[in-house]
Amino acid sequence: MTSSAAPHIPVLLEEVIAALCPKPGDVIVDATFGAGGYTRALLDSGATVHAFDRDPGAIAEGRGWAEARATPPRLVLHPRRFSEMVDALAEAGVAQVDGVAMDIGVSSMQLDQAERGFAFSADGPLDMRMSREGMSAADFVNTAEADEIANVLYDFGEERQSRRVARAIVAARPLETTGDLARVVRKALGHKPTDKKDPATRSFQAIRIHVNDELGELRTGLGAAEQLLRAGGRLAVVSFHSLEDRIVKRFLRDASQRGGGSRHLPEIEQAAPVFEHVSKAIRPSQAEIDRNPRARSSTLRFATRTQAPARKEAA
Repeated sequence: MTSSAAPHIPVLLEEVIAALCPKPGDVIVDATFGAGGYTRALLDSGATVHAFDRDPGAIAEGRGWAEARATPPRLVLHPRRFSEMVDALAEAGVAQVDGVAMDIGVSSMQLDQAERGFAFSADGPLDMRMSREGMSAADFVNTAEADEIANVLYDFGEERQSRRVARAIVAARPLETTGDLARVVRKALGHKPTDKKDPATRSFQAIRIHVNDELGELRTGLGAAEQLLRAGGRLAVVSFHSLEDRIVKRFLRDASQRGGGSRHLPEIEQAAPVFEHVSKAIRPSQAEIDRNPRARSSTLRFATRTQAPARKEAA
């Protein structure tokens, strides 16, 4: 990679920027910096951006192009998980923001670098760690019990034959590369070259989500955004599979309702909604999919923060 150009196309860029409606002087969080696609557009609008990424490579790359564009101090890079944005912004003296953008999941940069071990399109070490720290995918598949592996494959990859795949993984240990894992999964599931989708995709997704605690990060990050957004501030979240979108949809549904009591119980005083103007699911146009096939599975949802205080469970 070079610092002169981003190695990927930001998904639903125009729709995300329209949802955030940035203005000069706004303070906006790009919770998933990646190659900086959203951040560039936000800076061009005149906003100040606090960008988060736990991948040290993404932060280093961002520093390079930011300095070349002379964007500091309107760009503040945080080499941290976005679930930590409340504490990180407090340390930076920021109590409230005007917008939060979140693009959930693995970045194109990570997928395209074989040495990161996220994909099986090119053989590489079985790693999958976004932060390059902690338990790797190899650590997990080579040490976990078959039942734990099966549960991860079923819960995070929606793999119906999770137990068969888990048994095959345990029997084939040690697994060291993405190619090793992909071959084991394909053999266990009876992969045919004519299959439209490689059956290893579900297992790779599941293990990656588990290693990086992606769904836990998403839940915590949504709560952090609720705490940070000022009245009228906007939250825009792009997700890439049903597990993520389900969490975002449920969060916005619950946050935009008054209370949540049952009609079968006596009336009680209900808390005011903390979000309003919740959008329907927005998906990419065919033109965008043609330009960027990875956009195919993306979904954008956005909403506007009300004046109501953040819910206790969001803290």
